Amino acid sequence: MRLRRIGAVLAVTAMSASLAACGGDKTYATVAEKVKDGKTVVVGTKWDQPNLGLKKGAEPEGYDVDVAKYVIKELAGGADDVDITWKESASSNREAFLANGTVDIIFASYSITDSRKEKVTFGGPYVVAHQDVMVRGDDTAITKPTDLAGKRICQAAGSNSYKRITDPPPDGELDLDAQLVGAANYSECVAKLTGNNLDAVTTDDLILAGFATQAAEQGGGNFKILGQPFTDEKYGVGLKKGDTATCEAVNKAITKMYSDGTAQQLFTKWFGKAQGLTAPTSAPTFEPCA
Repeated sequence: MRLRRIGAVLAVTAMSASLAACGGDKTYATVAEKVKDGKTVVVGTKWDQPNLGLKKGAEPEGYDVDVAKYVIKELAGGADDVDITWKESASSNREAFLANGTVDIIFASYSITDSRKEKVTFGGPYVVAHQDVMVRGDDTAITKPTDLAGKRICQAAGSNSYKRITDPPPDGELDLDAQLVGAANYSECVAKLTGNNLDAVTTDDLILAGFATQAAEQGGGNFKILGQPFTDEKYGVGLKKGDTATCEAVNKAITKMYSDGTAQQLFTKWFGKAQGLTAPTSAPTFEPCA
C-alpha cells in the first residue's frame, strides 16, 4: 500500500515532487485533494466513547464515525471508493497527530476552543453539545452542577471539561473547589464512578448519554445525568493548521448534511433513546477557516 504524505510546503514543492516520483509516492497539498484524487485518508476518532466513537470490530462505530463517512464521501465528490484508515485519537494526542501527519482529519468529540485554534484549523462545528454532570443512580447529594464543590470529579487526559468546573471564565465556568481524580480517558472515568472512586463525571452531554445508555444495556452500572447543561461545546472537524481549503470543503459538506436530512437521521440513530436530547434541525454557525 502506498504511503501518501500531506501538507507540502510551497517553498519545497519541486523537491517534494521529485522525491515522490522517485519513491513512487505522491504528495498532496490538502486533505481534500488527497481524498478526491488519491482516494485514501486517515481519519482519527475516539474508540472508547459509546454512540460517538467505539471500536467493537474492525472499525469504530458511532455518530462521529458516521459524520466522518458522510463528509469524506462529499470531499470525494460523492464517490464511495475512498480507502479510509481509522486511527484512535484520544483527547491527549489529537493536536500532535494532526501536526505530525499521523492522521489527516479528526472527528472525535473535538470541542473548538480558542487555545486549540492556535494549533488546529477547525471545520464546522457539525453539532453543538453541552456539558452536563453524570452521577450514580442512587446519589441524592448532587442535584445541580454547583453541588460539585468539594466533590471528586474526573480529569480525563487531554480534555478541558474539568476546567469548566474548577476554573473561572473565560476558560472555565463555575470556579468551584472540586477534587480532581486523573484518568486516561472517559471510559476510565466511568469505571472509577462505578467503583465509587469518583462522585461525578462531567463532560459533554452526548458523551455522557452514550455511557449511560451502554451501562443500562449491559447492566454494568446505574447512572443518571442531571439534565442541567451549562456550556456550549462546538464539535469541530480537526485539520492540520492552515488547511483552509479542506476546512471550506468540510463546511460545504456539513451544510449539505443538514439540508438533506442526514444530520437529523444520524443524531436520532445514535441518541434517539437518550432523554433530554433533541436532534438539531439546522447547521450550527461555522467558525472561520483559519
